[in-house]
Amino acid sequence: MCLCAAAPLAAQGPTARVGTAARTGFVFDGYYFGSSYAFDHVVEWTVPISLSHRLGPSLTVDLSSGYAHAAAATTSGTLEVSGPTDTDVRMSWAAVSGRVIVSVAGTLPTGKKGVDSSSVPLLSALATEVLNFTTPSFGTGGGVTGGFATAFKLGERWAAGVGGSYRRYARYTPVAGGGDLEPGGEGRVRLGAEGPVGGGGRGYFRGAAMYATSGADTLSAGSRSASGPRFLLYSGLSLPAGRGSLSLYAYDRYRLRPHGYDSTVVQVPRGNVLALGARLERPLSPALSLAPNVEFRHELAGPPTGRLVLLGWLVRPGVDLRYRASGALTVLVQGQVAFGRLADSGSSVSLVGPRAVVLLEWAR
Repeated sequence: MCLCAAAPLAAQGPTARVGTAARTGFVFDGYYFGSSYAFDHVVEWTVPISLSHRLGPSLTVDLSSGYAHAAAATTSGTLEVSGPTDTDVRMSWAAVSGRVIVSVAGTLPTGKKGVDSSSVPLLSALATEVLNFTTPSFGTGGGVTGGFATAFKLGERWAAGVGGSYRRYARYTPVAGGGDLEPGGEGRVRLGAEGPVGGGGRGYFRGAAMYATSGADTLSAGSRSASGPRFLLYSGLSLPAGRGSLSLYAYDRYRLRPHGYDSTVVQVPRGNVLALGARLERPLSPALSLAPNVEFRHELAGPPTGRLVLLGWLVRPGVDLRYRASGALTVLVQGQVAFGRLADSGSSVSLVGPRAVVLLEWAR
């Protein structure tokens, strides 16, 4: 969201000093529910892989993929899905002396194009936004995205940015033996601003807004479904805290009802996802830093008219430990545990969700 939020835009692009960076690791997400819920537990582990290489002063190529395994225990048995995920390849070109970044990205369908119908409940659980699984989808039919971003000064100390993109998806068969799905294209526009705040400019604020709209999805049988426009607001504030820093952030996304469709089109419900978080980072030595953190997240949904209903909420405290093993290698270890409740047929059920992360980053 903040790639186009101002001056750091150029640093995110091909003119960055790092020539090559590689990242991999292991991420575990698990949720264990109360006895009355349809799932006893849902767990997932992911091995993400990413590589970024600067080909020249104005051109970089990024590649990201991974492997994931998910399983759920239900009253009727165990559900499992595993395999590689789709692979994203992006090329970014810093035009106009690095003031404009133009990017083209392709999603290669290296993941699962189709799953067995028995796995659909598990994939629905992974896509629940309040749970925020690392890998919510195991594959699509691929696609291509084109976009741009630029930034400019606002006065002496502030900057603003704007960006836009359009994504086109390929046709694929999401459920084995079912009909083909042709997702609608999606367009996005982003605006952002950032700059120092407070006495002496010791604090730093970042804010961004995004608007996204997409066409209707079409099945081979002729049925269609549509999602309404999405608005996203993000803000972050960094403040000095002794030898370290305190970071606060807020993320609020609204999905409105679709317009211009008749009753034959299945409409995705309206929704809202809100996240509030805080992170206190403190260096323990020149190579080691500790960062306790906490996040609150909730999700609402509802019909085209009327009130939105709470689907679930959670609070996720945790701690990050970052160690710079050498000039090129950094190790991140993260542990978190979520506590909350999910709606369940007019009542609610408790949840506990541990998350463990070990990531390695090599850069030169």
